[in-house]
Amino acid sequence: MPKIDIASLPVKTGSGYPGHRAAMVGDRRQVALGDPSGLTQFGANLVTLGPGALSSLRHWHEQQDEFLVVTAGVCTLIDDSGETELRPGDCAAFPAGDANGHHLVNKTDADASFVVVGTRTPTEIGYYSDEDMMVTVEGGTFNFTRKDGSALE
Repeated sequence: MPKIDIASLPVKTGSGYPGHRAAMVGDRRQVALGDPSGLTQFGANLVTLGPGALSSLRHWHEQQDEFLVVTAGVCTLIDDSGETELRPGDCAAFPAGDANGHHLVNKTDADASFVVVGTRTPTEIGYYSDEDMMVTVEGGTFNFTRKDGSALE
């Protein structure tokens, strides 16, 4: 049956960032919607941000498009242009290769949620706008380094 029973899916908390960066996102919860549904061409996730939480560190992708729609609460999109409040039904798109680092922040006292959909590519490189960090992805393995490729502390 194509309907997804979200309540039956596992919830991943926090982030996979290395070192002190992992705690920077705060109360972030993610449910993979695409993987358990058998999708292979793109990823889809339901992300819930507790008060003060970040969707990620501000970043951009070389090869992968991202699209999101807010489903509950209020999220603040922060990118190179500044801050934009997003409410349920509001959407944002981030084309591959656009070096406009972005993330969402929950600046309210209630949970906020959004669905994010992104391209799946065999490899990827992403850059973090406010950190000397990049990530390379190959075969599902994430390797975080400084932007020059050297090891992180």
